[in-house]
Amino acid sequence: MRENKPLWNITDTHAHYDSDCFDDRYSLLESMREEGIRAVVNIGCDIESSLFSRSLAEKYDYVWYAAGIHPENEDSAQGDYISRIKSTVGERCVAIGEIGLDYHYEGYSREKQMLLFERQLDLAAELDLPVVIHSRDACEDTMKLLEKHRPKGVMHCFSGSAETAAEVVKLGMYVGFTGVITFKNAKKAKKSAAAVPMDRLVIETDCPYMAPEPYRGTRNYSGNLVYTAAALAEIKGVTYEELVKQTAENAERLYNIKTHSEMI
Repeated sequence: MRENKPLWNITDTHAHYDSDCFDDRYSLLESMREEGIRAVVNIGCDIESSLFSRSLAEKYDYVWYAAGIHPENEDSAQGDYISRIKSTVGERCVAIGEIGLDYHYEGYSREKQMLLFERQLDLAAELDLPVVIHSRDACEDTMKLLEKHRPKGVMHCFSGSAETAAEVVKLGMYVGFTGVITFKNAKKAKKSAAAVPMDRLVIETDCPYMAPEPYRGTRNYSGNLVYTAAALAEIKGVTYEELVKQTAENAERLYNIKTHSEMI
């Protein structure tokens, strides 16, 4: 097994197995459960991917999903899109996401993204669901809206400062880290992870992206979380087993789910 560390207690809180990169998704998901992955939450980025994520969750009892429209997909938010998102919310939907703000690429509309974000924050409140937040080059606006709406949820693939991480935790939210934490030059991410209390820390792949060392640049998958967990355990000064146990328990609280916890 990778790095000779057990997978049995690991929960991947953010994955995209609906991606075209996974033409082998079904065999891969089945093998992961055999390896001992505790749970996977597949995250929607638009209506289509939210529906596909729902189908995965209905097929596998260790998969859950989130439904929402990613800020980069703002152009797909046409007509009564909130009702369309609501129509994708089934029994195994555990969050609204991923939603948020992304000002990285030229041509974005700040006003459209802010409106899309706020409307989905309102939907999450209406449905009493947590949110999965995407924030890229938009920290100030993201934090303003989180402070205004005060949702429960997680800041995924965290890339902000330790100070911002502390503010996110102060709002009662969780903070998710990916394989980036294993990169030698990820000093900012490591400092931020050190600032997050153990009971507010979750791990994720964001697969097929963000593969950790030594697989950086390749297709990521949930089994690679052994490297992310090992790196975070070192940062937090705890054992690998303590880290994966705590983050799995945190994921259960975050998403209000009961996962398979037996050792395999």
